Amino acid sequence: MPADFLIAHNPEEGTSLPYLVRIPLGERGIVLKVRELWPRTSKVYCHRAEWPEDADIIQQVPTRSCSKRGAAIDLVLDRGRENRSQFVLTMARGREMIFWQTARVAKQARPKVRTPTAKASGIAELEILVDVHERYAWKFTHQQAGTRKQALPAGDYAVQLDDRVIASVERKSLVDLVTTITRGRMSYLLADLANLPRAAVVVEDRYSQVFALQHVRPAVVADQLGECQARFPSVPIIFAETRQLAQEWTYRFLAAAVHELGLDSPTDDRLNELAGAEPAPQLPPKPAVVRAWALENGHQVSARGRLAPELVEAYLQAHR
Repeated sequence: MPADFLIAHNPEEGTSLPYLVRIPLGERGIVLKVRELWPRTSKVYCHRAEWPEDADIIQQVPTRSCSKRGAAIDLVLDRGRENRSQFVLTMARGREMIFWQTARVAKQARPKVRTPTAKASGIAELEILVDVHERYAWKFTHQQAGTRKQALPAGDYAVQLDDRVIASVERKSLVDLVTTITRGRMSYLLADLANLPRAAVVVEDRYSQVFALQHVRPAVVADQLGECQARFPSVPIIFAETRQLAQEWTYRFLAAAVHELGLDSPTDDRLNELAGAEPAPQLPPKPAVVRAWALENGHQVSARGRLAPELVEAYLQAHR
């Protein structure tokens, strides 16, 4: 029996399940195709697969225990974090369904609500632009909205008027939100969103989960969220509990933005006025970005230390 839990790249092309996992259970182990490397925010759908002879292994983790209990396989890995999970095998409509989950995901509150199927008020049809870099994008099929892939100036989902983006929503899981905050990227993200007439950030989790974080001080994240809202009041950060509710809120918000800004068929001047009513603060460029630009353009720059003011000014002039 294989002693380690293995994760590898799925060699299949064009698949929505880009990874393979091998569970050390039985003589040859159980091999599954999966969507993510770990079920951090929601259950991960799995599908049975074959382990390739020349597998491109990403992670190889020793296993403390692996046992089958009824319809579930309990897996405990020999590492400090992200070490306990469970694979649940069930049947639905005559075929096998497998989900990978953690205790936190399994116990996550599920609000007993049904989202409405009616279209947004005042909008006959809504086309939502999805950023080309968005992985596993929302489909908005329940909301009866169409989607189209396009590079967006800010956010992950947006709408247009007269071929101009007027509203955008940045989608975040709680893990992604915390990473963005702790790495100092949140202010830059909000500054880009604040340049649009309407924008928001929606989080697929509850605000209370901020205070359940284990590897980051909850007070640090809460303080940063407060500072971000005080600095960028035109870009609300919404905690929508679940992926489903976050998608529903995004649809209603984008539809309302189209309805409001399209009432008087605003001109470019009006849109500029809406976007610039409270200009976003000008943030200094990151030193690493300036250094990379300087090297690409033949400027002399040190590997570390304070950047020369004239070099920063040259970078700003080149990007205006």
